[in-house]
Amino acid sequence: MHFESPIQRRQTRQIMVGDVPVGGDAPISVQSMTNTETTDVAATVEQIRQIQQAGADIVRVSVPTMDAADAFGEIRKQVDVPLVADIHFDYRIALKVADLGVDCLRINPGNIGREKRIRAVIDKARDLNIPIRIGVNAGSLEKDLQKKYGEPTPDALVESALRHVDILDQLDFQNFKVSVKASDVFMAVAAYRKLADQINQPLHLGITEAGGFRSGTVKSAVGLGALLMDGIGDTVRVSLAADPVQEVKVAWDLLRSLKLRSKGINFIACPSCSRQNFDVIATMNALESRVEDIVVPMDVAIIGCVVNGPGEAKEADLGLAGGTPNNLVYIDGQPATKLSKDGLVDELESLIRKKADEKAKAMEDIIAKA
Repeated sequence: MHFESPIQRRQTRQIMVGDVPVGGDAPISVQSMTNTETTDVAATVEQIRQIQQAGADIVRVSVPTMDAADAFGEIRKQVDVPLVADIHFDYRIALKVADLGVDCLRINPGNIGREKRIRAVIDKARDLNIPIRIGVNAGSLEKDLQKKYGEPTPDALVESALRHVDILDQLDFQNFKVSVKASDVFMAVAAYRKLADQINQPLHLGITEAGGFRSGTVKSAVGLGALLMDGIGDTVRVSLAADPVQEVKVAWDLLRSLKLRSKGINFIACPSCSRQNFDVIATMNALESRVEDIVVPMDVAIIGCVVNGPGEAKEADLGLAGGTPNNLVYIDGQPATKLSKDGLVDELESLIRKKADEKAKAMEDIIAKA
């Protein structure tokens, strides 16, 4: 299963969020957002570190007040991941966090007041090379657009986005990305497709307010998957009513499934049936939690019987095919060793880590020779 993704990504301008490139030929970046009180610096810093450890490239923090802006300054000092400040209405907050080291401003130019205030924010962003995200949401469309369209629609989302884009164009500011999020999958997908044909800035993908962990994961996979397969999207956030760490894990699983990112282990596992020669579900649950720290890209197949087991195991970096009396391990497509049910998870973890170390060393040698 070692093949490149067939997806042809849309060509966009590239911007920098801190040290993370977004757009152009950069990998699709993964984002999440803190849900702590920003004024609780310790709690927010701890959550940012957890989100970063889970694999997020960028973390967004809500900054609704000047007190939160002060707290943001302290948070900035304690973490090294790029931070986006989520700001609405008060342009003074944007100016303050810009001076405190923010890496991106999520702020819609049209909702922060008069032209003088908009220009102040854009001038500050230009001077400090801070990008902006225009973030349009179906739940907060402008009143005149609500009246014009009667309800949120893809056209309404795109019209709102282009209004903000026009403001930045008039101020000769091109360092921005755009999102047009909706909780309805069809609306969001249609809006992103329409917008992708009209601008060449990077697009931040999301199905907003997607739901709880299970339902939100499904909706996000359907909507974001459709767009990503179209080649649309430069950075993603999976929005779940769940721990932000879970958002990051789901995003990575989605990108791995489309061969768009390759960090960590891609598990291939059967759903199990009466043919299984070991407890596939228990084995997978244990392995997934044990090897989350591995960042080397590799495929691991865990198949419970001899029907599909050998075929899947041979295609993986490391594979296990259930058998009687013992289960057969394949490494790089070749039979390597047999394992009994006793201590199966411990043995598999040891083999996976050994293989991951070998792949990491090989990658280091390639880089050293380049």
